[in-house]
Amino acid sequence: MASRRSAPTAAFRCTECGWTTAKWAGRCGECQQWGTVVEAATQTGITASVTPLVPTRSARPITDIDTRETPRRTSGVGEFDRVLGGGIVPGAAILLSGEPGVGKSTLLIEVAAQSARSGRRVLYVSAEESLSQVRLRAERTGALHEELYLASETDLATTLGHIDNVRPDLLIVDSVQTVSSSLIEGSAGQPSQVREVASTLIRVAKERDLPVIIVGHVTKDGQVAGPRVLEHLVDVVCHFEGDRQTSLRFVRALKNRFGATDEVGCFDMTGTGIAEVPDPSSLFLSTRRSEPGTCVTVALEGRRALPVEVQALTLPTGAPNPRRIVSGVDAARVAMVLAVLEKRAGIRLSDQDVYVSTVGGVRLTEPAADLAIALAIASAASERPNPPQLAAIGELSLSGEIRRVTQHDQRRAEAARLGYRAVIDMSAGTLRSALAERTRHHAPAAAAADAPTF
Repeated sequence: MASRRSAPTAAFRCTECGWTTAKWAGRCGECQQWGTVVEAATQTGITASVTPLVPTRSARPITDIDTRETPRRTSGVGEFDRVLGGGIVPGAAILLSGEPGVGKSTLLIEVAAQSARSGRRVLYVSAEESLSQVRLRAERTGALHEELYLASETDLATTLGHIDNVRPDLLIVDSVQTVSSSLIEGSAGQPSQVREVASTLIRVAKERDLPVIIVGHVTKDGQVAGPRVLEHLVDVVCHFEGDRQTSLRFVRALKNRFGATDEVGCFDMTGTGIAEVPDPSSLFLSTRRSEPGTCVTVALEGRRALPVEVQALTLPTGAPNPRRIVSGVDAARVAMVLAVLEKRAGIRLSDQDVYVSTVGGVRLTEPAADLAIALAIASAASERPNPPQLAAIGELSLSGEIRRVTQHDQRRAEAARLGYRAVIDMSAGTLRSALAERTRHHAPAAAAADAPTF
């Protein structure tokens, strides 16, 4: 009689999703994470029974929960407070990610210095730089203060010892991928290490009402490096972004349990540190406004309405395939706008090279810039400049209709605040009507009467 063969026991388990396998694998077959498959210390499966425990705190009706807002503490950096929803909440865990060299450490040393100047003790734990390196940056940016404590540690237990000795009001750890725990196998940066370090720091933050700002590395795809659970554990996830070719930097909130996620903080990287830009309206406008081929639109960055100047240049060409070069705008939308201009407005562009760019290195991805791109190209083709106090807001359809865009009233209000007396939007109806209305805003009126229709 043949004996029944027993099923093989799973000897390895994924620390991320619990996937089990009889052989070790470098990549989990379920969640596709690398380096998360480890040897299972115990057999995995469904526990037969769980003994209930008496809870230390009984459940309460939701109507009895105190709804008073948790007090916030200002970080001393207004643009950073804007993104956080008004300030730092005691006990909050904040994750700040960004590309290498974008200025994360510079921003946080400024936050630490401003918090120290307000009378709060700050502990800055740098696991990537030495104390002298952090001191040199602080001297350059003017961030020296007696209440700002520095520690260069890569061990989690030693970091907790510094917290007990200093007893800070704000903790900054730079970065979570370079700190490791001796209780977990693997080197720093491994998913299991990142999870353990982040969990311990967050637990300390909740137990002591100590706000913690954790710096996180990013992958080549721009995602936070390490296990995805890291973003679930923290209360706020901020991303620090910027172009290396410009000094402008933005902080965006990708997750915020204490406020909205549509706020954007604007900063300017200078030789002496990082400076706030509370009103960046003039950053994306050129100084010369009388040249043909320019038009201003109002774009949204979070809740902020920012005027952006679009520039266009057209050149006759005999090549069978005219060039279409863009910078800061979507090439597909520019191609669509060119087709609408030629078909619906009668402006011949198939025999001309067209160049479209934005001022200041900003990138326009929203459809609200379609009308401004069309007016800039039409101005370049006709060699007539748009009125200097004209702004265009609207999305173009393939039929030549101008559609309403989101937050239209806010965009018009920002344009009026900056002195743009004429705003062409969906009230014009069609692109041909918008081109005709553009000529009517020229001064003097006699010149406008003799102006062409495009």
